[in-house]
Amino acid sequence: MNVGIQPGKGAALSESPHTNRLIRESSPYLLQHAHNPVDWYPWGAAAFAEARRRNCPIFLSVGYSTCYWCHVMERECFENAAIAAEMNRLFVNIKVDREEHPDVDQLYMTAVQLMTRSGGWPMNVFLTPDRAPFFGGTYFPPEDMPGRPGFPKVLHSIGEAWQHRRGDIEESAKQLVELTRRYACPTVPEVLINIDAAMIDTLVGRSVADYDKHYGGFGASPKFPRQTLLELLLAYCAAEPATAPAKTSLRKMLANTLDAMARGGIRDHLGGGFHRYSTDAMWRIPHFEIMLYDNAMLAWVYAEASRQMQSPAFAAVARGHL
Repeated sequence: MNVGIQPGKGAALSESPHTNRLIRESSPYLLQHAHNPVDWYPWGAAAFAEARRRNCPIFLSVGYSTCYWCHVMERECFENAAIAAEMNRLFVNIKVDREEHPDVDQLYMTAVQLMTRSGGWPMNVFLTPDRAPFFGGTYFPPEDMPGRPGFPKVLHSIGEAWQHRRGDIEESAKQLVELTRRYACPTVPEVLINIDAAMIDTLVGRSVADYDKHYGGFGASPKFPRQTLLELLLAYCAAEPATAPAKTSLRKMLANTLDAMARGGIRDHLGGGFHRYSTDAMWRIPHFEIMLYDNAMLAWVYAEASRQMQSPAFAAVARGHL
């Protein structure tokens, strides 16, 4: 579709077979989707009014320019003419750059995490015309995969439910909005919480319960560095008394994890820095995406670990030496 681009506002680009409203946006991420056959709207009053006029759900998709899976889903789904036709028929479709609207991203990410107990990007959420979320997830493939429904099936199921079980959807949306509100604005406890040493010890113990004693790190594949947890453990180990047995065990966890990451494929041994995560539990196969904020935190982690453990190897990693 072509939305009638005016001269001087992307007219040269409008020769593409498909040009949607995003061609008028300044966000590089939104402009990447300006030639999808999807009838995208940017976040705003026009999209909301159209959803109310059509009395149909909103499909909200949030991502950012350097998001790998955002590009994958665009290529597999949003550039697919048949899938786009179903999206346009059943929904008002909104694309959001999370770097432009972190407030929108945070609000609906909370809802997705409450629904699925996980989150990430692209974040895809279905909303009522008044913007209340009722179903969501992250990446959807173009066809069914083990444990993950294909995007066409999701579109069809949501469309059917909206037509025949709208009351259930509206009730679910109402409950989810209330849960999101409680999460964002927790009530003040009647009894003050005393954060003492014992509570901190308990919280730290729970945080490392999924430590991988074979390969280092925490959790299974895909395995993330978990920089904030590493920072917490370093701060905890630096506190007095530093010789407590539990801290000795935590230092071993830290040393094994940092050593495994530094030696593994998650680290870019040619260009420097760390990839976002390892696709396997052994740190061998990286997900080829390097984020500045990940490396900023890891630089501090390795520098502080080198100080606490007197480790020249960790100091070299912090300096970027191979």
